[in-house]
Order: sequence, then structure tokens, then C-alpha cells
Amino acid sequence: MSIRTEKIQKLIKEEISLIFLHKIQDPELGLTTITKVKITPDLRSAKVYISVLDRNKREESLNKINDLSTLIRTELAHRVRLRHVPELTFFIDDSLDYVEKMENIFRKIHENDKQEDERN
Repeated sequence: MSIRTEKIQKLIKEEISLIFLHKIQDPELGLTTITKVKITPDLRSAKVYISVLDRNKREESLNKINDLSTLIRTELAHRVRLRHVPELTFFIDDSLDYVEKMENIFRKIHENDKQEDERN
């Protein structure tokens, strides 16, 4: 990946975060964070990964955000100077779920080790 592409990804992430903060003030979305942006080499499309704090509202939030994607892209076009503003596709970032799952596994292993030590 080129340095230019990385800079554009970072810029888009920051600007979309600001759009969420200032323009999209929907309480139904809850606490939504832009975690990562991956853009294609031709800069025509971008995958935007979001984290939604309330697990029960993730799908609902994702659907609502996808409905707002045209508005978000239009607002992004006003904020960044690019020849072509990429098409935005939003996805749930579940990497935090994976980390939490691994922490729980390690915690159980540690508890099992503690119990074995107490028996011996």
C-alpha cells in the first residue's frame, strides 16, 4: 500500500468520525466509532469499519448508517479535496469481540491453573 493511500485512509477516517460527531446526531445509533477505513488502490471505494458499543443494536445501527451513506459521502465530498470521493460501504468491526473472547479464555485458563495449584 502506498503512503498516499494510507494518508487518504487516515483522512477519510478522521473526517467521517467528525461527520458522525457533528452532523449525525441520532440517539438510536448509540455510541458508534469509526475504527478503520480500507480504500481500494484506485480510490473508488472504501470499506468503513464501525464499532457499536451496544451489541444488541449493531445490525440496526449498521442498516441505519448504510441508509445514511449517501449523506455521509456528500458531506465527505465537501470536506476533502479528492478528485473522486470513494463509494462508502460500512461494516461492523468485531475485532473487539475477538479480543474479549480471548481474554475470557485466558481468564478461564488462569482460574484452572489457580485451582490446580490450590489442590497440590
